[in-house]
Amino acid sequence: MQPTGITMNFEDMRERVATGEGFIAALDQSGGSTPKALKGYGIEDGAWSGDDEMFALIHAMRQRIIETPCFGEGKVIGAILFEKTMDGQCGGKSVPARLAERGVVPFLKVDKGLEDESDGVQLMKPMPGLEGLCERARGLGVFGTKMRSVVKSANPQGIEAIVAQQFAEGRRILATGLVPMLEPEYDIHAADRAEGEALLLAAILRHLDTLGADEQVMLKLSIPVEAGLYAPLVSHPRVLRVVALSGGYSTHEACEKLARNSGMIASFSRGLLQDLRAGQSDDEFDATLGKAIDQIHAASVR
Repeated sequence: MQPTGITMNFEDMRERVATGEGFIAALDQSGGSTPKALKGYGIEDGAWSGDDEMFALIHAMRQRIIETPCFGEGKVIGAILFEKTMDGQCGGKSVPARLAERGVVPFLKVDKGLEDESDGVQLMKPMPGLEGLCERARGLGVFGTKMRSVVKSANPQGIEAIVAQQFAEGRRILATGLVPMLEPEYDIHAADRAEGEALLLAAILRHLDTLGADEQVMLKLSIPVEAGLYAPLVSHPRVLRVVALSGGYSTHEACEKLARNSGMIASFSRGLLQDLRAGQSDDEFDATLGKAIDQIHAASVR
């Protein structure tokens, strides 16, 4: 366990991510997904007026999560933040500094959303100013980034395009000194997912072999249909860690499927937060979050 009060430097964070026995919390709901996240938390649409109030409510929820005793007990090794969260305060410090103090490595969501579907995939929208954002994030103590695109069907051209884009943007991030987490999510409802995931694996392996000897990325992937499919990525020298998204599965379903994939750890949003409510007492909130953390941690470390 990382002791509370010990602040990690960049290399400490790299070691924590590479070898930590735990999982990465996804606390990066942005503009489009925030109302849904708040509703799940028990705050209905009419409770705010305008984006500023909406983001203040979601920030309060995230602060409560970060400050909950169970969040700093060592089972959460990282947390992915939305830009507004990164720029906010928690426990009298910047959010990245407070996370590091609690033994949790901070990551930043950097994508700007998705393009319309083409060739069976949704690519990321352009990211002007990415380098400046990454440099500002590193100045605040952020270790890495996350960016999401989505595969909808087993189209070889689309899958190659989505992986190529993830690696191209990843190189921009590597150049700033941060570690990119590449997330070509595969839609868990796609009928041809098993076939498409084999194509996705092959494309990722090809692009990993183009990285320099001193370059590493992280991968955030849907839990595969074929258990153990991503083992070659887990052991690849250019991969710091492979993490799994919950993809709409319940906590129980996601943990059950993840436990069959040795070497992958969780990076759940819905699977972590689904039972938290604004009206819970602090003790109830801690107990509910702690139960989810224990379940996700167990599936991640087997």
